[in-house]
Amino acid sequence: MASVPNSGSAAPPPPPVWDATPPGSTPVGYGGFWIRVVAYIIDVILVGIVLGVVMGVFGLRQVNPDDFSDIDPRVNLLTILVFWLYFALLESSERGATVGKMAMGLRVVTGEGKRLTFLNATGRFFARILSGAIFCIGYIMVAFTDRKRGLHDMIANTVVVKTR
Repeated sequence: MASVPNSGSAAPPPPPVWDATPPGSTPVGYGGFWIRVVAYIIDVILVGIVLGVVMGVFGLRQVNPDDFSDIDPRVNLLTILVFWLYFALLESSERGATVGKMAMGLRVVTGEGKRLTFLNATGRFFARILSGAIFCIGYIMVAFTDRKRGLHDMIANTVVVKTR
């Protein structure tokens, strides 16, 4: 019978190591379809709140869906501007992620794994128009491509990676 070291001690054994990877920002995989959907929902809720406050400050109001005769183009312009700046500024920041992506442990990087520039993040944002143009096939591609890239990711040469 082999001797058990420290068998007479009352000290508990050390806790198991669940994550053997060192802490840091090294990617551990690609951000798949559903985790990106959840991140986007978080972002839309947050930007919607901010947009509502900004519209209230400027005295703008949403369009009545029953009466399109009072459409204010400033509302559409402001909406595009706020969403564009939110996504482009945060995805090109040091964290490389919007609030929703940070909450889900995701980050957007170039195809080579580097930080996005503001121009690259802007291109990615506007390329999303093409991803949603035909029945959102450009978004659905995320579920079926090897690096979990949508059409907008392919156009902008970006990848969404998991950071934890």
